[in-house]
Amino acid sequence: MGGTTTPPSASDTAFDDFESPALLLLPKPDAKPPQDSYHLAYIIYFILGTGYLVPWNAFITAVDYFSYLYPDASVDRVFGVVYMVIGLVCLIFIVFYSHKSNAFVRINVGLGLFVVSLLVVPVMDVTYIKGQVGVYAGFYVSIAAVGLSGIADALVQGGVIGAAGEMPERYMQAVVAGTAASGVLISILRIFSKAVYSQDEIGLRKSANLYFIVSIVVMIICIVLHNVAHRLPVIKHYNNLKIQAVNDEKDGDTLCQSALWDIVGTVKWYILGIVMLYVVTLAIFPGYITEDVHSQVLGDWYPIILITSYNVFDLIGKSLTSIYVVENSKVAIGASFARLLFFPVYLGCLHGPMFLRTEIPVTIVTCLLGLTNGYLTSCLMMVAPKTVPLQHSEMAGTVLVLFLVVGLATGSVVSWFWVI
Repeated sequence: MGGTTTPPSASDTAFDDFESPALLLLPKPDAKPPQDSYHLAYIIYFILGTGYLVPWNAFITAVDYFSYLYPDASVDRVFGVVYMVIGLVCLIFIVFYSHKSNAFVRINVGLGLFVVSLLVVPVMDVTYIKGQVGVYAGFYVSIAAVGLSGIADALVQGGVIGAAGEMPERYMQAVVAGTAASGVLISILRIFSKAVYSQDEIGLRKSANLYFIVSIVVMIICIVLHNVAHRLPVIKHYNNLKIQAVNDEKDGDTLCQSALWDIVGTVKWYILGIVMLYVVTLAIFPGYITEDVHSQVLGDWYPIILITSYNVFDLIGKSLTSIYVVENSKVAIGASFARLLFFPVYLGCLHGPMFLRTEIPVTIVTCLLGLTNGYLTSCLMMVAPKTVPLQHSEMAGTVLVLFLVVGLATGSVVSWFWVI
């Protein structure tokens, strides 16, 4: 799976062993790729995209549980800032030092760290918290678990997106759509748990444990798929093309050093669009939706409905690119900046005319927030890695992830100060 599923020996072949007999088996650049039988490679990329965002969605969706335990803490916003900032720092290290490590190992380590971080909350609930309110030592441990997930996210997301960038656009679309599917999955679990479990101490504990247990199962599935995917012929084909492209480059040492700045220069406008997309999105979602809007009719179901609406339309937007992709970068980037209009629109929904403050307008605007976020993210992520040579596509994908997290982190910080 590009850099994602290539085992250490293959990576070493790509960069160090230029005269390996295995290179005699490399395909010609114009060789027809093997068929993706039963769309298995596409499905695996989709599941991996789902997997690396499931932990984040589990933490923020268990807001009822955390808010009950820690009533004086702004759980959503604290978790958001910690997760995004730590992930950002780790991605910076990955971008500059990825050539000294192996993506196959990084992703396995990241998936393992996800499992550990997800185990923290249910284990602590059973052995230490036990439903007690105000035990803030548990809150700080939960924050540490969120930070660990941020590290894992950087390791996994950077590798998966980088690998997808080396393959045809449909595989990047699969990964990006998978990220949206993770939000839908957790939202469905939250609706189920809220409908089935009581909203007292026992019910909230059961709900949170359900989120984290399901997330752990998803992580185990991802570990298995990641470690078997490189056996698929279609993935082997694109791995070999990457190796050939690297070997054809005159100076292999420039791949992850001076060439990095050329890559950034090539995709800089896509970077700007990605950053703007997520500054707007994270400044509004989930903090505004879970803390600032209220409904007498829907009560505490209101934020759940809004979050689910956002996630569903984010998935719809990311799926639409399987039908049509805006290839014109100026249009896609301009649309990313146009989303700044969501700020005054949401202000109107909170402080404007009474008809704007009702549930239907707020829900419609939230659906549009998700739809535009999903579609434009998918367009930019699919097109940008194809603007650089194949041997630099993985690095281009990782750079995009880095700046996507810059947007997420900046938006999370903005949400603290944008009090509406």
